[in-house]
Amino acid sequence: MKPLAFGLAALIVLLQYPLWLGKGSWLKVSELEAQVAEQRATNANLKARNDAMDAEVRDLKQGSEALEERARTELGMIRKDEMFYQVVVK
Repeated sequence: MKPLAFGLAALIVLLQYPLWLGKGSWLKVSELEAQVAEQRATNANLKARNDAMDAEVRDLKQGSEALEERARTELGMIRKDEMFYQVVVK
């Protein structure tokens, strides 16, 4: 009777091995879920950045105010009817 019990116990252990340590084990599933959560967070950040860029592109295409503001700040341009005063502080 003991060899039969030992054999059945060994069979149960062999059947449990793939569940705990195999290719589709609980540990691997948990690891993959963590990777998926991390990737979703990265995707959400990238989507927010893309939405902001899309809004800026639409604004530059449709409105002249955004284009004018960018020309002023990045290129230092002024309109024909404006006077530019530079104050130098020492």
